[in-house]
Amino acid sequence: MSEEITIDTQELGEKIVKVLKTIYDPEIPVDIYELGLIYDVFVNEDNDVKILMTLTSPNCPVAETLPVEVEEKVKSLDELKDVEVEITFDPPWTQELMSEEAKLELGML
Repeated sequence: MSEEITIDTQELGEKIVKVLKTIYDPEIPVDIYELGLIYDVFVNEDNDVKILMTLTSPNCPVAETLPVEVEEKVKSLDELKDVEVEITFDPPWTQELMSEEAKLELGML
């Protein structure tokens, strides 16, 4: 009988955030999480993950590659079964979504 390992979704969410903080927007020296590009991270009981994110603009040069990078890096977490990244521009990204840390880093405070 194999023992089922249960992991709490909040703990898993924190692991996902750690991974997201290693991904940077190539034009801005701040990670995509602090930049406010991640709108939501959903984890269900089956350890399937859906990440709702945006880009700084619809014409962002990394519009094709950034979501793929997010998906691949998050998928590297062994506990996860499936990862889906959905891009939305509703609401559109604004500088208001940036963390204090990001604003400080960019000299906006």
